[in-house]
Amino acid sequence: MPRKKFVQSPRTVRRDRARRWKRSKLSLALVGGPVILAVVAGSVFAAGSHHRRRAHEASPPPTPGATPNPDCTLVVPDHPLTARGLATPYELVATEPGKGPCHEADPEQAAFVEAAILTKDGEISIYNPLVVDKGTRPAARPATPSVPKGSTVGIWFGFNNANLTLRRSHRSNTLAQGKCVNGVAGSVFGQFAYCNAPAFFRAADDQIAKGRLTIPAVGTARDGLPCPTTRDFSVVDQDGSDNVVTHYLADGRGRIAQNNAASRARMSRAGQLANRGDRHHRHDGRRRSGTTSTPTDLANGSDNLLLTQFMDPALGCKPFTARNQSSDGQATSALALDELSAAANQKDPVALIPQNDPMTLVDGRSSAEKTNAYRAGVGMPALGADGDGAAFCATLFRDPAGVRRVFDDKALFEKAPSPDPGAAPNLFAFLAARAHQTFTNLGCDHLLDAPNPVTLTTDDAGLVTGGTLAPLGQESPTAAPTGSASPPESPRGPSPAASGGPGCPSGRRDCGTPAA
Repeated sequence: MPRKKFVQSPRTVRRDRARRWKRSKLSLALVGGPVILAVVAGSVFAAGSHHRRRAHEASPPPTPGATPNPDCTLVVPDHPLTARGLATPYELVATEPGKGPCHEADPEQAAFVEAAILTKDGEISIYNPLVVDKGTRPAARPATPSVPKGSTVGIWFGFNNANLTLRRSHRSNTLAQGKCVNGVAGSVFGQFAYCNAPAFFRAADDQIAKGRLTIPAVGTARDGLPCPTTRDFSVVDQDGSDNVVTHYLADGRGRIAQNNAASRARMSRAGQLANRGDRHHRHDGRRRSGTTSTPTDLANGSDNLLLTQFMDPALGCKPFTARNQSSDGQATSALALDELSAAANQKDPVALIPQNDPMTLVDGRSSAEKTNAYRAGVGMPALGADGDGAAFCATLFRDPAGVRRVFDDKALFEKAPSPDPGAAPNLFAFLAARAHQTFTNLGCDHLLDAPNPVTLTTDDAGLVTGGTLAPLGQESPTAAPTGSASPPESPRGPSPAASGGPGCPSGRRDCGTPAA
């Protein structure tokens, strides 16, 4: 007889689909980007030595094929808005240990921190505080940040699985010290959180008004239109403006370091020593692999990363960047910079977080309180008429400035690399699959009483190879897949979570926010 516990409401089904898609859409392989992200399965971080693990050494790698715990917690260090706090690593632990451990070196569980420092003279710099497994040490000493007196610091978080929770330090109430927001009572945002972000954006607005901070114009794209921002309807998906652009390095034993030359050199020397053995530990006798001393890059996929490292280059655009103190002073993009640019440059229609964004729901229902809390963290105004979910869906799929622009620029995006070659062979196919799933995850079909206007074409392996966009409210033309008869639920097809589990495909991320 049928089992009633599997019967779910349409609202719950949409929420679960959103979470699955969030994890899958965030497996960005960064092909062709300035830094290469190795999206690899669990055994990649296995150590080559069999001697007993010592205190403060990296945690063992995840079991190959195991479903990673989707719920992890970051312990916020003391005085997180100070130079000392920024240089102190955050510690990753399992929110519920019974679900399994959380390891920062696992691409499916990695959490990321990104800080912006605004001086009283209007200069912005970026710093990426480190995340390590609780009880372990970094693979290399973090860079020492500079936080001049009178500066305002904002911190943002991203996560590669479902739900990231911030926790205070045992020594003090670090969440209060940092003015950290993880959602509303009893309901976290999911992959996103922030500390002191509203104060940062207020300070930035003040500096702009005084003429000390200038936000550069976005310029004109190759299609003759203004270059897009994170609030452009051609960029957003089911949940825009979330996650960060931070990169970390992981060594062969799963220890983490900041992405800079000193870290790479230190990790390379440590890898060579570990293979050679020392007076305390014999060499394991194996031939050293070519990757033993080569750090692996970990990145947090996001709308920000999708825009600045994939869409912008395809359109001939350049993002707003600033000096990154933790990455050798290189100019990098960041969530705070993207939102400042969007606030200054985005013309109507402006895509602001709607109340049907999956990360602003509480128990599957819209929440003005949670939506406003999210908006405050990315420098957006509080809810007005712009928060209506149906209006958001209609603009996204009907207005020429929305998804239509992606399809109009098909020739440009087809020449660009895919963020996930395992899901789509080029950027256009990836964006088409993203648009298709966004329509479902926002509940646009119910809000607009219309079928999905995006039809995907797939090959025999389920790879999305293209797509078409029909006028909203009309039936999409029948797809002509070379293989599968129906489009996949996500770019790689249904994840393991589709059968009831909380996980996503190996090497993928959380299924519920910025369909990067």
